[in-house]
Amino acid sequence: MEHLDPKKKVTIMIAIMAAMLFAALNQTIVGTALPRIIADLGGMEYFSWVFTVYMLASTVTAVLVGKLSDIYGRKPFIVIGLLIFIGGSFTAGLSDDIVELIINRGIQGLGAGVIMSTAFTAVGDLFAPRERGRWQGLMSGVFGLASVFGPTLGGYIVDHTDWKWVFWVFLPVGVVALVLIFMLFPSVPKRQGESVDYLGSLFLTTTIVPLLLAFSWAGQRYEWGSVQIIMLLAGAVLSLVIFMIVEAVAKNPVLPLQLFKNSVFTVSNVVGFIMGAGMFGAIMYMPFFVQGVIGTSATISGYVMMPMTLSLVLASAISGQIISKRGKYKKLALAGLFIMASGMVLLSTMSTATSNWTAILYMIVVGFGLGIGFPIFTLTVQNAVKENMLGVATASSQLFRQLGGTIGVSLLGTVMAHRMQDKMAEQFAQLQLNPAQMPPEAAAALKKLQDPQVLMAPDQLEAIHRSMPESMQQLFVQMIGMLRESMSYALTGVFLVGAAIIAAAFLLTFLLKEIPLRSSQKGHSAEAKEQGDKTGTGRLQELN
Repeated sequence: MEHLDPKKKVTIMIAIMAAMLFAALNQTIVGTALPRIIADLGGMEYFSWVFTVYMLASTVTAVLVGKLSDIYGRKPFIVIGLLIFIGGSFTAGLSDDIVELIINRGIQGLGAGVIMSTAFTAVGDLFAPRERGRWQGLMSGVFGLASVFGPTLGGYIVDHTDWKWVFWVFLPVGVVALVLIFMLFPSVPKRQGESVDYLGSLFLTTTIVPLLLAFSWAGQRYEWGSVQIIMLLAGAVLSLVIFMIVEAVAKNPVLPLQLFKNSVFTVSNVVGFIMGAGMFGAIMYMPFFVQGVIGTSATISGYVMMPMTLSLVLASAISGQIISKRGKYKKLALAGLFIMASGMVLLSTMSTATSNWTAILYMIVVGFGLGIGFPIFTLTVQNAVKENMLGVATASSQLFRQLGGTIGVSLLGTVMAHRMQDKMAEQFAQLQLNPAQMPPEAAAALKKLQDPQVLMAPDQLEAIHRSMPESMQQLFVQMIGMLRESMSYALTGVFLVGAAIIAAAFLLTFLLKEIPLRSSQKGHSAEAKEQGDKTGTGRLQELN
C-alpha cells in the first residue's frame, strides 16, 4: 500500500482509530453503568458473565482473524467486525433480561476482537516500520482516552437518562468509521494456494477458552484446587498438545510454530505477556486502595485514577514520535519498563496515611512508564516477520498480552486475598472478642465488618454503624481502622509483586535483538537484512 497518497493514509488511520475508540469506549463505559443495568434487568448471579463472555469472544476472534486477514486482506474483516459490533451494540440496548444482554455482549466481543486485530495490523500495511511507532503510540492513546472518559460517561448516562444509551451513544462514531473504511481502505486479492486451518483454529479455541475461564474463576467463583479449575486447566493443556501436533503438519497453520524460532518474536511476546500481568494488576487493584484504604468516594476515585491514564496517553505519543525519528526502540523499551517498575515500587510504599495527591503522583509515574513501553512490543513483532505473517504476528501479540492480563489479575487477586486474611486474623485475634456474649444485632454487625468489601460500599458501612449499640461505637471505629490496615497490607503486597513482574520483563528485554526500523516498506538497511536472514524479516512485498 506504499503507493497510496499520504493524505489518504492519514484519513484511513483516523477512520481506524475512530473504530477502535468506538469499540474501546463501549467496553469501558459499561463498568460503571452495569450495577444500574443489573438492577433493572435482574440476574445478579450472572453479573460476571457480562464481562467474561466479551473477553472470551474478543480474545479468540482476534487471534483467528489475524491469519485469515493475511490471506484475504484487512478490509473485509474490519468492515465485518464493525458491522458485528454495531449490531451487537444496538441489540444490547434492546435487551429485556440478563441472558439477552450476555448474548449481545458476546456478539460485541466477536466484533471487537476482529476490529482490534485488523486495526493494529493495518498500521503495518499502511506504513514503513519506522513510521509505525508514531501511529502505534497514537492508537495506544485511544485506549487511554477510552479509559478516562468511558467510566465517567457511563455513570452520567445511567444517572440522567435510560441505560440503553450506554450502548447507543457512540453508534454514529461506528457508522462514520465504517463508511470511511469501506470507501477508502484498499482491497487486495486473496492469496492463491492458501487454505484455512480449521482444525488448528478449533484446538486453539479449545485451548484459550478453558484457560481464560480457569484463571478468571480461580480464587473467585471456585477454589484453586477445585475440580472445576483443575478440569479446565487439564482441558487447556490437552488441547494445547493436540494444537501443536496439528500445527506441525498443517499446510497453512493458523499460528505457525516456526514463528517462535524467531527470537525477536518470542522475546517480544513473553515480555508482552509479563507486562500485561503487571499492568492489569496495577490498574485493576488501584481503585481498591483509593476507595478502600484512603476512603475516597467512588465518584472522586475516577478522577484520582484519571491522571495515570492521561500520563499514559502523553507518554505513548512521545514514545511513538521518538521511535519514528530515531528508528530504534530497545533503550526506550527498557526506560519505560524501568519507570513502570519504579512506580509500582512507589505504590507498594503506600499506607493508610497516604493522601490522594501522593497516590496520584505515584500513578502518574506508572502511567508514564506504561505509555512509553506498551506500544513498542507490537512494533517489534511486526518488524521481525515477513509481510505475509503480519496479521497472525500482530494478533499473537494481542493474545499473549490478554492472557498475561487475565492470569496476572487472578494471581495478584490470590496474593491480595491471602495477605488480607493473614493480617485480619492477626488483628482480630488481638481484640479477643466473643460474638456469643454480644447482643444478636452487634454480633451480626461484627460479622459484616469482617468482610473487606464493605469498605467499598459507604451505604453498607453507614447501615452497620447505625445498627450497632451506643456502647460499641468505639469498637466500630477501631474495626474500620483494622480493615483499612489489612487492605493496605494486602494491596502493598500486590503492588510489590507487580513490581517484581515488571522487573522480570525489564531483564528479559535485554535479550531482545534490535532490528533497526526501515524507512521504507520495500528497502532494508544492512543490519535489518542481515538480521532478516536469521529471523525471517525478508523483503516485504507490496499488497498492491
